[in-house]
Amino acid sequence: MLDDLKKANEVLQNGGTILYPTDTIWGIGCDATQPKAIEKVYKIKFRKPEKSLILLADSLDMIEKYVEDIPDIARELVESYRDPLTIIYNKARKLPKNLIPNDGTIAIRIPKDEFCIKLIGMLGKPITSTSANLSGDPTPISYNKISKEIKEAVDYICNFKQFRINTIKPSTLLRVNDDGQIQILRN
Repeated sequence: MLDDLKKANEVLQNGGTILYPTDTIWGIGCDATQPKAIEKVYKIKFRKPEKSLILLADSLDMIEKYVEDIPDIARELVESYRDPLTIIYNKARKLPKNLIPNDGTIAIRIPKDEFCIKLIGMLGKPITSTSANLSGDPTPISYNKISKEIKEAVDYICNFKQFRINTIKPSTLLRVNDDGQIQILRN
């Protein structure tokens, strides 16, 4: 795992893209602070830039750097929720314009996966996370189901967990409004 982490981190630092296992599914990732790397992810997926990407962070402290405010209820949910949980936060900041939708929000998850947490920690910044499929295609449940086009388009493919079959569904997706109201967008 350590060799994979080092290679993936080097690619991310140099503005590249990776194919990597997350706590939910295989994802396409890049350093979320590099606009050109984000463009690459959109091109790999044939995805419209209006459709935003999820970020993975390693802690609430990291999230605080990239959103203006974390509502108390969001903190409580992050600390207590057992399943993968992605929260859409208002007022994203210190992120490239091509990552933030017109409404100024950003979706962030702290993964419950050792590989992801270590990789994010090594990079010291959030990583984008989007399913390893072309836009509109089904989400692959294992590495072997990822299309050849995706595998050939990324700069590095992690070897770790390539033989795992994902049984975990995509993360629960919530939006926490400034008034503390919670909207469940995907369960």
